[in-house]
Amino acid sequence: MRHSLTILKILLISSLFFANLTVNAAQFKEFANLQVHYIALPSTFIQPNIAKKYNIKRSRTNGLLNISILDKKQKNKAIAAVITGTGQNLIGQIYQLKFTEIKEGEAIYYLADYPYLNEEIVNFKINIKTQRKSNTLKFQHKFYVD
Repeated sequence: MRHSLTILKILLISSLFFANLTVNAAQFKEFANLQVHYIALPSTFIQPNIAKKYNIKRSRTNGLLNISILDKKQKNKAIAAVITGTGQNLIGQIYQLKFTEIKEGEAIYYLADYPYLNEEIVNFKINIKTQRKSNTLKFQHKFYVD
């Protein structure tokens, strides 16, 4: 199981370099002591066996969001949160994201699917509620059908 998570991490990180060369591999935003890491990518970048294990729908028109929260005061320890959010395209269509929490060892990830069209630009608004505070992560991503 640990080996699968390592593979998933490597795939998610390496996909940044293939999806868009201008994307910075260290996509994160800081909120006080929290460091929220995020990535959006086509689900086809995930190997079929990994997608099956984590119930990820692989499709040319299905994106995957991955959110993780680290506590800087606890030596970047992963922390749990309640994650909700939406994706909105440029014509105003809103899609409610449904995040699934994945815990493996000390790692905690939150995954959500997002259906998209080719060259669709999506504005994401992610609400992150920890034990102490709520924060909102906003970012934009352009998806491509491969």
